[in-house]
Amino acid sequence: MRKGDETREKILMRAARLFNEKGYFGASLADLMEATGLKKGGLYNHFESKEKLALEAFDYAIDVYGLRFEEALTGKTHAADRLLAIVDVIRRSATDPPIPGGCALMNAAVESDDAFPALRERARKAMDSWRRLVRRTVEAGLESGEIRRGVDADQTASLLIGTLEGGVMLSKLYKDPIHVFRAADHVSRYVIETIRVQGAAALSMDRRQSGPRRAQA
Repeated sequence: MRKGDETREKILMRAARLFNEKGYFGASLADLMEATGLKKGGLYNHFESKEKLALEAFDYAIDVYGLRFEEALTGKTHAADRLLAIVDVIRRSATDPPIPGGCALMNAAVESDDAFPALRERARKAMDSWRRLVRRTVEAGLESGEIRRGVDADQTASLLIGTLEGGVMLSKLYKDPIHVFRAADHVSRYVIETIRVQGAAALSMDRRQSGPRRAQA
């Protein structure tokens, strides 16, 4: 990585934290200069405006969250296990946030509204990606027989994400992770007890084990 790219990366990392903790409108240019250790000219040498920096810092924060999801989902093939892994990412973030200041997506969605339409559009795209991940996971589970028939994939995405983000909001407001833990526990029970076909994982394993035996017979 070239020196200029390293500097840019450091700016995004520190700006992402600042915007996530103080908000776009709450973070002043002086705050950005202090956080990054650069003067105004140095900042604008890499980003043409505060708005441009805020948008790229948000993208940076979402990418960091994305790595958490990739790590959690690696090696998991069953739909229910993948859904539970998604829940665990949010549970972990309550005490070990990828970016300090709470959920970057929720913070951006709340603050942007009509005041910062470009950021709102970025937040919507990030949410679309999260909803799509949950929806496709459920759809795959329906096809494989792991998720019971009749479960609506899009509705499940709304309920799962809405419940978790509600817990995140309460935890941030009260500065207590218990609300995220409760939301995560509730969603986990919903996945395990309500939408997953009981014994689906065991049946799937039996099929994989019986297949080679039949081939050898």
